[in-house]
Amino acid sequence: MAHEHLDDVKHYLLDLQERLCAGLAAADGKAEFKEDSWQREEGGGGRSRVIEEGAVFEKGGVNFSHVYGAQLPPSATAARPELAGRSFHAVGVSWVLHPENPNVPTSHGNVRFFIAEKPGEAPVWWFGGGFDLTPYYPVFEDVVHWHRVAHAACVPFGEEVYPRYKAWCDEYFYLKHREETRGVGGLFFDDLNEGGFDDCFAFQRAVGDSFLDAYVPIVQRRKDDAWGEKERDFQLYRRGRYVEFNLVWDRGTLFGLQSGGRTESILMSMPPLARWEYAFTPPADSREAQLHDYLVPRDWLAEADQQGNA
Repeated sequence: MAHEHLDDVKHYLLDLQERLCAGLAAADGKAEFKEDSWQREEGGGGRSRVIEEGAVFEKGGVNFSHVYGAQLPPSATAARPELAGRSFHAVGVSWVLHPENPNVPTSHGNVRFFIAEKPGEAPVWWFGGGFDLTPYYPVFEDVVHWHRVAHAACVPFGEEVYPRYKAWCDEYFYLKHREETRGVGGLFFDDLNEGGFDDCFAFQRAVGDSFLDAYVPIVQRRKDDAWGEKERDFQLYRRGRYVEFNLVWDRGTLFGLQSGGRTESILMSMPPLARWEYAFTPPADSREAQLHDYLVPRDWLAEADQQGNA
């Protein structure tokens, strides 16, 4: 039964990778994704696809991986110690887009499926994933659009699903050492196995399938906005926070490294350029200072309703 589930999920994820690459390459309009397949000595491998120096995307990637082994890595059992020592399969697609224009937000997403097995016992399986948005010069209508698409993906599974996973995203993508969120959030879920395999798999598909609808319209609205050296410097400074999160707090990065995954694919999420500036504070009332108000958890849809932003 477990391997039947695995094959179904793997087929979906490979197709999702194809569709994401096609949609993002079309949004870029210049560059194409280049494919790099790899094998993992301990078991499994993947298919990495990277886009670089495009009309929109300075760097981006959409990676598929299926790795397996005799024992789950510590990062996967930290919250579930009862699974320690089990063999595992982990299959997923992850993606990160770093646009060149500072007016276009960075975005990240992933959907994944785990199976942990032990002889004589039923397999333990669960889903995880989500997507989030990291603007440098945020626009309220873009953030509202992003969250409306996220909400619409969740509605068929219950009215409580979006608030729950929106809050989890705000909590997860939080830089504790900076006391700020990484961006304006989205959805994050993990350890999902409630309601049976079919419902959980359907939810994963709803999340993965909604990403292009959430992100591409924002790209199209902002890709031709004017920018200069000041905006570029601020973008690179804020990209430094993205790097800090991925290397200090992100469990996915840790799992990939602990499981012996391919380092180049794991660190594909890093921006091509970033910078750090000591104790930088943007001028009051500047566009750069406005970002601070977006880096806290907010009920974006309620705010939009209050403003009559239908």
